Amino acid sequence: MGPLPAVSLPMILALALVSSAAAAAPPRAPAAAGEDGQWTMPGRDYASTRFSPLAQINSGNATTLHPVWTFSTGVLAGHEGQPLVVGDTMYVITPWPNVLYAFDLSKDGYPLRWKYRPDVSANAIGVSCCDTVNRGAFYADGKIIYNLLDGHTVAVDAKSGQEVWKTQIADMGSGETVTMAPLVVKDRVIVGASGGEFGIYGWTKGLDLKTGAVLWTAHNLGPDADMLARGADFKTPYDSGADLGVHTWPGDTWRTGGAPVWGWLSYDPELDLIYYGTGNAGPYNAEQRPGDNKWTASVLARRPADGSLVWAYQFTPHDSWDFDATGAMVLADLTVAGKPVKALVHFDKNGFAYTLDRTNGRVILAQPFVKVNWATAVDLQTGRPVVDPAKQTGASKGTVKDICPCLEGGVSPASPPAYSPRTHLFYTSTNNLCMDYASARAAYLKGTPFMGINSPYSVGPGGYLGTFMAWDAATGKKVWENKEEFPNWSGALVTAGDVAFYGTLDGWFKSVDARTGKVLSKFKVGSGVVGNPITYRGPDGKQYVAVYAGIGGDWLLLAGDVRSDDPTDVRAPLSCGGGRGTKPGYHSLGLARPAAGAIDLTRSVAGVRCGKLNINRAQFGRLAGAAQWRLTTSQLKGRVRFDWREAGLVCEITLRV
Repeated sequence: MGPLPAVSLPMILALALVSSAAAAAPPRAPAAAGEDGQWTMPGRDYASTRFSPLAQINSGNATTLHPVWTFSTGVLAGHEGQPLVVGDTMYVITPWPNVLYAFDLSKDGYPLRWKYRPDVSANAIGVSCCDTVNRGAFYADGKIIYNLLDGHTVAVDAKSGQEVWKTQIADMGSGETVTMAPLVVKDRVIVGASGGEFGIYGWTKGLDLKTGAVLWTAHNLGPDADMLARGADFKTPYDSGADLGVHTWPGDTWRTGGAPVWGWLSYDPELDLIYYGTGNAGPYNAEQRPGDNKWTASVLARRPADGSLVWAYQFTPHDSWDFDATGAMVLADLTVAGKPVKALVHFDKNGFAYTLDRTNGRVILAQPFVKVNWATAVDLQTGRPVVDPAKQTGASKGTVKDICPCLEGGVSPASPPAYSPRTHLFYTSTNNLCMDYASARAAYLKGTPFMGINSPYSVGPGGYLGTFMAWDAATGKKVWENKEEFPNWSGALVTAGDVAFYGTLDGWFKSVDARTGKVLSKFKVGSGVVGNPITYRGPDGKQYVAVYAGIGGDWLLLAGDVRSDDPTDVRAPLSCGGGRGTKPGYHSLGLARPAAGAIDLTRSVAGVRCGKLNINRAQFGRLAGAAQWRLTTSQLKGRVRFDWREAGLVCEITLRV
């Protein structure tokens, strides 16, 4: 297995058919209802299917796809999310500092129409858990609406690039940042916050589309009043009683319980319900929070107008493995066992693929789509996983070995699937990683990591690290899969031409036959793909495919040599023996080989020597300047001593310049 590539200049890439193939392609079929060749919201439609009715590119001519345009953003961070195409303009958003670009698709070379650069606090870098990513924007009412890392939502005039409104929605001082893509339903902008690693009190908010004013706030745990669970209007498929978001926690620990919203949202106009998943429970030491810990690691269904909670279902009660449920909730009408079902399909971090009834949250099917051993099944009568007691974690249990999947998930929630109504299949990236898990007691300090975790990873069965697969959610069975050398972290796209698209961490962008998985084309983009491909019809009538390239997210932290602009960052790539807690600050810092200008660190944790680590000056500056680190200094014969507090432990760091 070769190393992951170093980060080249992250970019957006557009591909098209060669002219001869385009000419040879059959005439374009009449546009489907509502099909206009645009991509105006993160999942292309409210159901989050990432399916395009465009069919000019098909399994017969996709072999001739080639690049026609690139743009380098100049930001060395994870390029998650996807561009938007509205009319003859493409909109691109970067990771922090969250610059918005508008490109003219009607002219040769896609020249820049305008650029909007918001004022985004650099303090957000230190509070962000897992890179400074941005998962995209939404077009509505003539505005491009998106979130800023430092806790603001902005609306920008799509034609002029002028700011229309800017609203603070999150509190960085509490550990909240915002990386998710908003969802606009009628006159509401729905947003949520990251921060499960900081013990936030997770929430979603509804903003006014015209003014940006916050109209409602609904917490994802806590008392029914805070959750906007209003009496008989809120019904759970398997639980009963009031204030479940309180009584399933000890004392008032729900106040720091997490349940962030950093993934994707869907909407059913007929039922008038928005759907979204919540993240992990805090802290990672599950013994500090006995009980189900509702509603972390759950899916919630709300009314967009006032935030009223209609139903909720918890995928992983008493989350002991960091199994966030923030991945996409894809809405599709399926036939299951001969009966029509208004389905919600979700590939969870915990390794199970769920088919739910989206009218009430009941589980219809739940089957593993990767290696799963923390649970043996999901009981369809109770909706609960059947947990293997030997895989239950907690501080008193020491290191629990060989848990599958690892906490990166059977699929990353940042990697949304796609669904084709033509093949009736779902397409998704997967990871084949297991982990050892050791937790420690954590102490809460506002705005600092609230974790207590060490979790090195190992390769799962078979020796490969990821796949791209097709899944039948009506039967709970895998149809085909393509094994990949590295974990797969990109989102999926599928089209009416029966072609699916995805990218890999080692920098390949691929098209495959949606029915068989046969690779039709691949192009080396120069950096790992953690973004989500889209397709659109250009002003010239041709179909194009676009994707971000720029490795990042967790893999920026684990991949190895990641800063081409830093001569001291030349370390050997890390294998999948990494994991949360294995480096200072729960893997938030890269480690470097000793080099000129490097800083040599040694550390001890609770009196136990953890080994000798090396970190360059820029990385040390990131540590020292980050809001979550509480540092004290004293001069000791030319050395500087730092007390590093995380998860209730004091780590002694000696700096030798």
